[in-house]
Amino acid sequence: MVLNWFDAAPRRLLGLVAAACVAMLAFGLYLQHVVGLEPCPMCIVQRYALILVAVVAGATAAVRSRTGRIVGSALLAIIAGLGAFVAARQSWLQWNPPEIASCGRDLYGMIETFPLKRAIPMIFRGSGDCTKIDWTFLGLSIANWSFLGFVFFALLGLVLAARQLRRPR
Repeated sequence: MVLNWFDAAPRRLLGLVAAACVAMLAFGLYLQHVVGLEPCPMCIVQRYALILVAVVAGATAAVRSRTGRIVGSALLAIIAGLGAFVAARQSWLQWNPPEIASCGRDLYGMIETFPLKRAIPMIFRGSGDCTKIDWTFLGLSIANWSFLGFVFFALLGLVLAARQLRRPR
């Protein structure tokens, strides 16, 4: 019954994936700018992966061709898999922190040490500590939730691609 829904509404599912990614990005920006949590370099990479997943899911939802949906769904699974890898690595670092954590410099240290044209790209890399757990929900950190989201998106992309491949032309 659930798999039949995959056949009936792949465009809706892809649209929901894009909307979920935008919601996750908005929540991350809320935590950064309102709550005051500094993202680490791994968090920034996960944000880029979320942006790519949202763009690919939205573009794939707009495509009407079977081949386009297969390629888009597979690409969605690959990008989400890479995001899951980064989130899993960060989760592992949080559970097993090294003695010296080095994820990046602080903002003021970068501006004082480097010229502005070198400091600005460093700012977008994030400055928080990748091993630090600043926020949890139901006992899971942001990296843990990010991992679960990416795994869900990757599995959904694989299922959609497989269902499109099995569908008769």
